[in-house]
Amino acid sequence: MSTPYPFTAVVGQSDLRLALLLNAVSPAVGGVLVRGEKGTAKSTAVRALSALLPQVDVVSGCRFSCAPATPDPACPDGPHESGPGGARPARMVELPVGASEDRLVGSLDIERALAEGVKAFEPGLLADAHRGILYVDEVNLLHDHLIDLLLDAAAMGASYVEREGVSVRHAARFLLVGTMNPEEGELRPQLLDRFGLTVEVAASREPAQRVEVVRRRLAYEDDPAGFATRWAGDEHEVRARVVAARALLPKVSLGDNALLQIAAACAGFEVDGMRADIVMARTATALAAWAGRTEVRKEDVRRAALLALPHRRRRNPFDAPGIDEDLLDRILDEFPDEEPEPEPEPDPEPGPGTEGPEDDGPGDGGPDGGGGLPPQGGEPQDPGPSAETPETPGTPETGEAPAEAPQPSAQEAGGPEQAAVRAAEPFRTRMLSVPGLGEGASGRRSRARTAHGRTTGAQRPRGHLTKLHLTATIQAAAPHQRARGRDGRGLVIRKDDLRQATREGREGNLVLFVVDASGSMAARQRMSAVKGAVLSLLLDAYQRRDKVGLITFRGASAELALPPTSSVDAAAARLEQLPTGGRTPLAAGLLKAHEVLRIERLRDPSRRPLLVVVTDGRATSAGNAGGRTDSSPRELAGHSARLLQAAGVASVVVDCESGPVRLGLAGVLARDLGGPSVTLDGLRADSLAGLVKNVRTAVASTASPNSSNRRAA
Repeated sequence: MSTPYPFTAVVGQSDLRLALLLNAVSPAVGGVLVRGEKGTAKSTAVRALSALLPQVDVVSGCRFSCAPATPDPACPDGPHESGPGGARPARMVELPVGASEDRLVGSLDIERALAEGVKAFEPGLLADAHRGILYVDEVNLLHDHLIDLLLDAAAMGASYVEREGVSVRHAARFLLVGTMNPEEGELRPQLLDRFGLTVEVAASREPAQRVEVVRRRLAYEDDPAGFATRWAGDEHEVRARVVAARALLPKVSLGDNALLQIAAACAGFEVDGMRADIVMARTATALAAWAGRTEVRKEDVRRAALLALPHRRRRNPFDAPGIDEDLLDRILDEFPDEEPEPEPEPDPEPGPGTEGPEDDGPGDGGPDGGGGLPPQGGEPQDPGPSAETPETPGTPETGEAPAEAPQPSAQEAGGPEQAAVRAAEPFRTRMLSVPGLGEGASGRRSRARTAHGRTTGAQRPRGHLTKLHLTATIQAAAPHQRARGRDGRGLVIRKDDLRQATREGREGNLVLFVVDASGSMAARQRMSAVKGAVLSLLLDAYQRRDKVGLITFRGASAELALPPTSSVDAAAARLEQLPTGGRTPLAAGLLKAHEVLRIERLRDPSRRPLLVVVTDGRATSAGNAGGRTDSSPRELAGHSARLLQAAGVASVVVDCESGPVRLGLAGVLARDLGGPSVTLDGLRADSLAGLVKNVRTAVASTASPNSSNRRAA
């Protein structure tokens, strides 16, 4: 077994270390969600925490880690006889992103349950993590139904396993820690709320801190055991402090004044529900115990608010979490401490101590190789501008260019580039869906065969049985009972009789936006409305757990402004910075979409695409549409659209044409694509329900007799 990186050797990251230790002091705080860029020691700190937790007393032979003094009366391995039991270190259990439901909650031997009437239960990760740490790396990539099971168990302190009338319950109390990179997509607000605390981490921009990160990392890699030994004294001190804080926690007093401060802070930031108040109260109490005090002070409440409220305040989905500290101070100043104590108090933040090898400066160096944001014992520092700035669509260059890649002049491009305009206020859109029945990732858009949902039939299991269809299983076994020598009341069930339930739910799709940014869209009010409509559709995609991509076309070419990603807020940022101007290479935009979807089909064949083309339908430039010169731009656009239709891509055209005289070109494009067309105003109208609720209707009404064969191909 490899030697873990010492917790106290992690440089900086004071908020992260403090949040983890507060949960170690009081698991009732509810866990920690760690948000940050890659390589910032998120996983390192979490894995190192388990070494600081006190050992747990367990009943010998119990697979569910029951405490000898208070065993779980409903334990599947019980009832337990009284006895001293044994002690073992607290576990740190990792939940992989690709884990199955059975691996998380445990599984039953269905064949033995039906044939013998016994509960043959195999514990899952929730049982392993009982009285320890359950760590979920990249929690934002975990399937929704697994997150629901995980958070329900964390909230109730127990796991329930139901399999066709057979029920098992066992205790599951653990410290839940999740890490995520926001660039890979956000968690839904209702799931964010289930984490007690959240912290933002980023690599330090200070050269001295980064040097120390590298120094400690290299020292650890050269001699892990020796490096851990040099930090053993600091580890022991923090471990002893955790034990002392746990013992002091029941004696901490949470006065009425502190409760008023908590309530005022939650009300001032308009958080929903009462969970934030409860979490803040528990966190402030744990902070006081960690500082060695028996009374909660205003600084405890303030620190608790900074940890418990950023992910709970009411905000738009694309806004970054965070709270206004000036507003927080104004709220808390209305409720000053009644009897401030003059004596100095211990530093509430964890630190590695004053002694340590080659560690006078800040640093980090776990297996993640990340650095710390704040220096130890200090206030968080501004990490500075991000090293990665969102790309903005480029503009055609003017002047001379190589012969093989000629660039259009400003006149050929249809006019100079115009500055980006802000999007109009987003609105609630009606649902767009892909026809047919898919088998993609769990989501909330199109119909699909899923592990959860309503039961629609039964089939022989492909591999491990997960959802038993009881009626179909009995029907398969019943005709063979006499031949199998049945002589009792129970059925004789064999493996070949088992039937898997098929269920229908909803899947997430790849929503690819193709946005016209040409000069015909450049009127400020018009482009603002277009951006508002696309932003509204992006909000809808965020709520339905889709992947999104963004293609823009203008001038002489089309550009993939954002490759398909789960980070919908990244698409919103690129949309906000989108400039306009130039001619309209509609065919180039459609061909770029065809190429992107072809590649994505190879990467993720189960995720079905939905193409949303936002344009007025004009085509004034061939652009780089295959180099054809024998066709007009309009004919090239029609040909490109029919290629997408032949590939079976479900499409919707958002018609941006305005004014009293309409050419209807967007409707022609929609017919070529085999999908419906809807106006900007129609996106929010009730009449849209029958138009785009299912794209299949429009496909069937506009396709030629041979188009179905082309789509099938």
